[in-house]
Amino acid sequence: MRYVLAFFLPWLSLLLQGKIVSGICCLILQITIIGWIPACIWAFTALNRMYADRRTTKIIMEMRRVN
Repeated sequence: MRYVLAFFLPWLSLLLQGKIVSGICCLILQITIIGWIPACIWAFTALNRMYADRRTTKIIMEMRRVN
């Protein structure tokens, strides 16, 4: 669902991740037709980075729990 949101409204996807300044910059970029594609790519990479950070944090917590 977040990827659909990132495709149609990249700025909102960034705002929901807590990246307010990035969301505003993305909105300004998305206002132009040419800038919509880079804004969409930016939102997708931010989502991938967020999910990777969650996985890494979960792995670290499990490693600490085992030791």
